Amino acid sequence: MEQDIIQSLETLRSGGLILYPTDTIWGIGCDATNADAVRKVYELKRRADNKALIVLLQSESVLDHYVVDVPEMARELLEVAVNPLTIVYEGAYNLAKNLMGENDSVGIRIPHDEFAQTLCRRFGKPIVSTSANISGQPSPSCFGEISPEVKEGVDYVVKFKQNDKSRAVASNIILLRSDGTFKILR
Repeated sequence: MEQDIIQSLETLRSGGLILYPTDTIWGIGCDATNADAVRKVYELKRRADNKALIVLLQSESVLDHYVVDVPEMARELLEVAVNPLTIVYEGAYNLAKNLMGENDSVGIRIPHDEFAQTLCRRFGKPIVSTSANISGQPSPSCFGEISPEVKEGVDYVVKFKQNDKSRAVASNIILLRSDGTFKILR
């Protein structure tokens, strides 16, 4: 795993794309503060750039560095969530503008698996985590389901967990507005 972390960090720091395991499904990742790297993700996925991307953060303690007003409900949800949870916040900042949605919204997840958590902590910045598929195609639930086009379109493919055949599932997603109202998206 250590060699994969080192290679992933080098790739992220140079503006490249990685294919990596997360606490949910395999993801395409890049430095979420680098607009050029984010553009490459949209191009690889053939995805419209008006659809926001999810980012991973190392811990709840850094949320305030990327969201103007973190509702108290978000902290409570993160504390009690059993399954991976992505919360969509309004008023994001310090991120590449082209990864944000309407009202400068952004989906943020704090991973709890060993690889993604270590990568986030050592990178020290948010990392894009979007499903490792071409837009409109099914999200792969294991490495073997990722298309050759995606594998060849990134700069580094993590070897860790490639042989894991367990079926992964995407996170739950909740839109949490600054006024405390929410909507379950998935």
